[in-house]
Amino acid sequence: MARHLYSCPLRWSDMDAFGHVNNVVFLRYLEEARIDFMFRLAPGDGSPSFSGGSVVARHEIDYVRPLVHRHEPVTVESWVTKIGAASLTIAYEVKDPDQVYVRASTVVVPYDLAAGRPRRITPEEKFFLQQYLAEEPAAA
Repeated sequence: MARHLYSCPLRWSDMDAFGHVNNVVFLRYLEEARIDFMFRLAPGDGSPSFSGGSVVARHEIDYVRPLVHRHEPVTVESWVTKIGAASLTIAYEVKDPDQVYVRASTVVVPYDLAAGRPRRITPEEKFFLQQYLAEEPAAA
């Protein structure tokens, strides 16, 4: 099973009044990693996979420890924990090599923008996602 790694830079504006990265900013980090995974790494060669749109149906985030601003980026590691007929669940850890700051998951629904409704996951998309499919990790 493969995992997707995304290097996410920390911005000075990501900090809140308490001197650490604001909880809402972590959603942006997850979004950047998810977009990189689904659209940049999706099957190429003109494939329309994941290009028709998707919507987030659910986010779940566990904040493990505060993250303070520094010049080094954090890594957002992501993988797939569930593939349904018309949705998928992506799990993440925002971390450094020696510690985890956030554990999260997102339910994503492929969406047909022209028709204005959810759509099913295509066989090509399912094949791509299965390379990243793993069981949910045990809580630490």
